[in-house]
Amino acid sequence: MARVKIGDIVARASYNKDVFFKVVDVMEDRGCCTLKGLNVRVLADAPIDDLVFPSSTEVREYKRDYIKKSNECMERIFYRRELEKQKRKMRSNNEESNGFFDLPGMVLHIDGDEEYLDLCLTTYRQLDIEAYGECIPEKLQPRRINSLLVKYNPDILVITGHDGLIKENRDFNRIENYRNSRYFIEAVRNARRFEPSLDDLVIFAGACQSHYEGLLRAGANFASSPHRVFIHALDPVFIIEKVAYTPIDKIISARDVIDATITGIKGIGGVETRGKFREGLPRSPYE
Repeated sequence: MARVKIGDIVARASYNKDVFFKVVDVMEDRGCCTLKGLNVRVLADAPIDDLVFPSSTEVREYKRDYIKKSNECMERIFYRRELEKQKRKMRSNNEESNGFFDLPGMVLHIDGDEEYLDLCLTTYRQLDIEAYGECIPEKLQPRRINSLLVKYNPDILVITGHDGLIKENRDFNRIENYRNSRYFIEAVRNARRFEPSLDDLVIFAGACQSHYEGLLRAGANFASSPHRVFIHALDPVFIIEKVAYTPIDKIISARDVIDATITGIKGIGGVETRGKFREGLPRSPYE
């Protein structure tokens, strides 16, 4: 095998190349590398001799599948919103319906990975959601959370980055066996001390294989990962869109939120939560 370098795209032979990764660190003295998922929120260590280089065609197909799944979610979102607009028009006369304006929930997204954060912020813009992003390493997120909540005063908070089970330890209940779950849990706990209400501040927290039960106990509305599986990089965005565009007088079931994701019920779960969307009237003629 050719020499592995930081930035290379690789897969693990022992896992039948199920996930493609980018190499973020090479520890030649230990014979292993640290890998970051191309489209899943995971960090993993792997022996160098277990890595293979996918062909350019395989990488292209892998990325194409990722884009296809993302686009399918986006199409379902816009279709749902169009149906909701039609229902709104049916409840009012045409003059009034043309004068409505939308006020979805505002998002603060804290992410340990700058590439994923940029991808999420781009998707929020495409979905017409006001969102602010802060790239903060996972271990620093708990101590920064309160000042950021004061600064942005969001309706919805996303706390994510990378996580993963440490391979040698398979006790799913021990928080020490996860790369970053302890920091996500502490950040959620601090956010809940700032705002205890699950309706006033909606929180999604976690990444791939995160300690789902601990995150919910700390006060998250939605979290990953019930079955300790990998989650798609954009799953937090699709969850938050559902919250941001559900009217404040409606309760979103956990099933509805899960159905909005790519990963599904093995990767995402949560509790019933009130929506954050408000409808206004009339629209200003000066906008």
